[in-house]
Amino acid sequence: MAEVSNLSDLYANSVESFPDNPLFGRRDVDGGWDWMTYREFGEAIDQARGGLASLGIEKGDRVAIISDNRIEWAVGAYATYGLGAAWVPMYEAQTQKDWIYILRDCGAKVVFAATDGIRAQLDEVADQLPALERIVVIDDPAGGDAIDYAELLARGKEAPVERHSATSDDVAGLIYTSGTTGDPKGVMLTHGNITSNLNAVAEVFPLEEDDRSASFLPWAHSFGQTVELHALILFGASTGLTGAHTLTRDMPEIKPTILVSVPAMFNRVYDGLVKLMAEEGGVKEALFNAALSNAHKREELRRNGKRSRLVDIQHGVFDTLVFSKVRDRFGGRLRYAFSGGAAILTEVAELISAVGITVYEGYGLTETSPIVTCNTRNYRRVGSVGRALPGISVKIDTDITGDPEVGEIVVYGPNVMKGYYNLPEEDAAVFTPDGGFRTGDLGHLDEDGFLYIRGRIKEQYKLENGKYVVPAPIEESLQLSGFIAQAMVHGEQRPYNVAAIVPDFEYLNKWASEQGFDTKDRDALVQREEVIDLFATEVRRAQSDIKHYERVRDFILVTQEWTPENGFLTPKMSIKRRTVMGAIGEQLDALYDGDDPLLGRDTQTQ
Repeated sequence: MAEVSNLSDLYANSVESFPDNPLFGRRDVDGGWDWMTYREFGEAIDQARGGLASLGIEKGDRVAIISDNRIEWAVGAYATYGLGAAWVPMYEAQTQKDWIYILRDCGAKVVFAATDGIRAQLDEVADQLPALERIVVIDDPAGGDAIDYAELLARGKEAPVERHSATSDDVAGLIYTSGTTGDPKGVMLTHGNITSNLNAVAEVFPLEEDDRSASFLPWAHSFGQTVELHALILFGASTGLTGAHTLTRDMPEIKPTILVSVPAMFNRVYDGLVKLMAEEGGVKEALFNAALSNAHKREELRRNGKRSRLVDIQHGVFDTLVFSKVRDRFGGRLRYAFSGGAAILTEVAELISAVGITVYEGYGLTETSPIVTCNTRNYRRVGSVGRALPGISVKIDTDITGDPEVGEIVVYGPNVMKGYYNLPEEDAAVFTPDGGFRTGDLGHLDEDGFLYIRGRIKEQYKLENGKYVVPAPIEESLQLSGFIAQAMVHGEQRPYNVAAIVPDFEYLNKWASEQGFDTKDRDALVQREEVIDLFATEVRRAQSDIKHYERVRDFILVTQEWTPENGFLTPKMSIKRRTVMGAIGEQLDALYDGDDPLLGRDTQTQ
């Protein structure tokens, strides 16, 4: 496959090479699936490009969008690239305040709005958006001075304009980092940044035309945009448009071969399988556990360059009787799962891989377009995030930690961003004198070049005794319990760690009903001694592999789920720790008032 140097040429090449291939599928009004071909996609882009030109968009301008994944999102993006302008995506789940900040900061002239309700919110603050000239409404009839998406295409059909072929140094888009504190920063990604990542992926993990994803990871985030949207178009593959809440329903109909996701979703799969087997019990649970045990044995032999005919025969039997039934829940064709955005727990990756869906974990950031390292078919090591992609190098700066192996991950390569938009002081803070990008992540490299992530530097804190703690891995371990939906660990300058835990109320209510407890009042339920004892047992079990000084010694149970909508999570599902502490910090701090924590004081923390 020939290398690409800009996203405008990328789509044009694929439309020419795969005109009749399906590209985007979405559920129609009758409940079936309607698929757009590459040819139809290209026609829509040509029309949208002309429409945007009629609104005055030209090279160097910014075009924004406030929308979840949809066909019009992709059409708008590639139409923008074809005019030499930059695409600025935002989430529907973001607040009006976020939209105002981003639109003002980037100076967008045109913005696509998923609904007329979003248009109305923007009209309310029009005086704060002096650069914004026009709003294009996608779903609804447009109110105010906005125009409908259909009218935009009609304008472009009447007055087509030639497609611009960008240079590799032209800015393709600004992706604003959601961040857990402070204002978001606009990451300038050039056509060369993104296509260098695509070319490297094509070299180490090429896809096929008949590959298909189930798209729910937002394209407004660089992981979903590069690894799913652009990569699928590069290979002539397809995707069914779904959402996090409809994924389970839609996958049997989409029949994906690949799933691009973040650990939180894989944790749900793990949690669902474990709960299902526990509910089935008896012979089914025993058979599933035996199948898993054999799969783990087979994988261990493979890692050591060995095989066992008996283990292979047993695997074939177990695959037919057990694992194929699990894969049927995902449409029956799912073979690969690509995980990024955060570290995935080893036991989660091993379970999903055991059922015949191989998990390939990678690492990257918005600022690196995003992929830095990944596991591949030929080089895969569970627990690591793989090796650097071709053309990219990784160094570990141990000066910041004083540790001989663990330090800050510094990235070099053509995928590293052009810089932060209008923030030269931020650029100075992250770029090294020799052109490396300081990621803010802790990690180490093994002797074969596989990278292992230890967490974010800014999330790392010291306990009272001076020992360092990275909370994310502890939180992920706690969330493997079927009873724990979410967890946040706290302990900076304290004698030990405590946690805020959001129960999985569906699972908790079922258990409580079996005990004869009233489940109508959540606040009363989580205060019951029996429930607290249940969670204490779950926390102890989840921490068996956690270092003693890192273990959570006490906790509170929180009845409000943390979501992007209520402001406790970023759009990419990261905990906004300051927001959580602002809401329940006093309750967490009160856990230190007693002499003896609920789960006992560890002598190593004193």
